[in-house]
Amino acid sequence: MTRIALGLNAHSGWAALVDRRRIELIDEADAYWAKQPYHAAEGLESDDARELVKRGSASARRLAVRELREGVKRAKRDQHEIASCAVLMNDPMPGWSVAEILAVHFRMHKAEGVLFRDALARAAETCGLPLVAIREKDLAEEAERALGAASARLTKSLAELGKSAGAPWGADQRQAALAAWVGLQGRATRVARP
Repeated sequence: MTRIALGLNAHSGWAALVDRRRIELIDEADAYWAKQPYHAAEGLESDDARELVKRGSASARRLAVRELREGVKRAKRDQHEIASCAVLMNDPMPGWSVAEILAVHFRMHKAEGVLFRDALARAAETCGLPLVAIREKDLAEEAERALGAASARLTKSLAELGKSAGAPWGADQRQAALAAWVGLQGRATRVARP
């Protein structure tokens, strides 16, 4: 068996997986609100806003678990052992309530950025995968330290990997691949989650 690591780079409603797959973190029928649940909750009554955000978070977590379980099945079928699941994370949210988040537009963006990344991290743990949480803004530094290679060398290696992997191979896939390489080393800054 070949040891591999999953690497994930999340966005609002979806994530790029290191193997160039896009995994969905929202149900298509709910896309009009679930992609940005805090934005969708803006202007609702307090209880309704909290309920909508709660539904969005629960849905993202459920779908993340489903998608990672599929990834684990693919890995086993291909005779791979998953050493870890590396998820690019944001800084954790302060202990703001939904009302406090909705009161400041920037907070809604931050909360949604954390929501989908957190769903992936929790899904990794639910699936029994060792989680390597990497602060996205520290990825290059973490990779240099964990892999013992200069940034220029890593950039070149990622470009070569992209040529052999084929399309799509954009920034999302490069970051997911770099996170997976760090994940294979099992070393990264652990980001606390609520």
